[in-house]
Amino acid sequence: MKNSSQSRWSEWSADSLADDDYLPSVGELQLEDRSALRRVAGLSTELTDITEVEYRQLRLERVVLVGVWTEGSAAQAESSLAELAALAETAGSEVLDGLVQRRDKPDPSTYIGSGKALELREIVLSSGADTVICDGELSPAQLTALEKVVKVKVVDRTALILDIFAQHATSREGKAQVALAQMEYMLPRLRGWGESMSRQAGGRAGSNGGVGLRGPGETKIETDRRRIRERMSKLRREIKEMKRARDTKRQGRVTNGIPSVAIVGYTNAGKSSLLNALTGAGVLVENALFATLDPTTRRALLEDGREFVLTDTVGFVRHLPTQLVEAFRSTLEEVTGADLLLHVVDGSDPLPHEQIKAVRTVITEVLQETGMPAPPEMLVVNKIDAADPVMLTELRGVLRGAAFISARTGEGLDELRQMVSEAIGRTDVEVSVLLPYSRGDLLAQIHSDGTILKTSHEEDGTKLRARVPASLASALLDYAYSGA
Repeated sequence: MKNSSQSRWSEWSADSLADDDYLPSVGELQLEDRSALRRVAGLSTELTDITEVEYRQLRLERVVLVGVWTEGSAAQAESSLAELAALAETAGSEVLDGLVQRRDKPDPSTYIGSGKALELREIVLSSGADTVICDGELSPAQLTALEKVVKVKVVDRTALILDIFAQHATSREGKAQVALAQMEYMLPRLRGWGESMSRQAGGRAGSNGGVGLRGPGETKIETDRRRIRERMSKLRREIKEMKRARDTKRQGRVTNGIPSVAIVGYTNAGKSSLLNALTGAGVLVENALFATLDPTTRRALLEDGREFVLTDTVGFVRHLPTQLVEAFRSTLEEVTGADLLLHVVDGSDPLPHEQIKAVRTVITEVLQETGMPAPPEMLVVNKIDAADPVMLTELRGVLRGAAFISARTGEGLDELRQMVSEAIGRTDVEVSVLLPYSRGDLLAQIHSDGTILKTSHEEDGTKLRARVPASLASALLDYAYSGA
């Protein structure tokens, strides 16, 4: 019975695989999960008056965007607002309208001027929006003042990006990092209204309330702040422990002499697509901002057969919140420890130079904190199949030495592999050894970390010639054999 049931299972599996062209990859399954839960517009039980709730829940449905243009050209201001719209749509919003105000600096009271705030209120009323998203980080006072004018929730750029990160985090470390960043952002912005937030009389209790109103000395909001700080301390300890495990894996690769290449770049530049094209990793690829949060490391082969590891990292963005840079510092250390950075640039973007500048700014901040030297950088202009020919010609003239590829079509990937092989350089050592049959561990390590050039089995052991990392070559000195 056991054999027959196994046979039926094998037949069923074969038929099932025959009916389907392929099994879905991990990335495709993640994309299905991400698309399975979407907000339904109009089905909300939240209070319409935001002053009636103690804490605001970030619920983005129908939004109006507002930005302050303080520097740069009009094209840069429009590009920044377009990027904010893409962020809002990634978070699940429906963007209804947007406006930009030209100012020397944001208004210290309401971020935009009082007249523009009233105009914004009229747009909110006419469009039926329930949220306003500002293209900048607002202080707690600015959030409160602007909400009093527009009478709907106000969310800044930082809170929006944190919301996207919270939706897309999948690993335990990623979720912990996002939670830490959200708490750092939330801590100075805790708010409450009415007597429900108070547990003490305030002032001199004897003359301001008298008997029965002398509280325990801590308001509810102070209690919440203390609990958040305790939770943040716990998260920092957990992230530090996870970092230790990742450092151990990285040290193992360094010991074995395996070169490390990190893919960095602006969000949605095609970093995950490049990882899939070079390694067949099958990681999640989505035309959305911050689709990748958790670093993915895969092994790949160079043109000469050498092995190296390729790591896909979280994308960067202009004005990346400082809370995220701090929380994801342990993950960003994958960048600082790499032997080579593949800086992926979206060739179809209207302002690719702004992307390059934003990415280099974040990397510089991380390197300054760690005190490590900057790894060599190779620019990779992606999406050349969708890029404007005029812009592409300009980039070829300005970005000399860059690789121009299309991860989607495969154009330019062979040249990129050759460039990576030359940039990493050859660190392997060719050895000729006679290994006793009792040292099967060394033979397995040669197969794992090196490249076998010639092998034969002799009476005294295995004779072989191979290219191995320098660290392994030193361990094989006792078995060197000149006649191999």
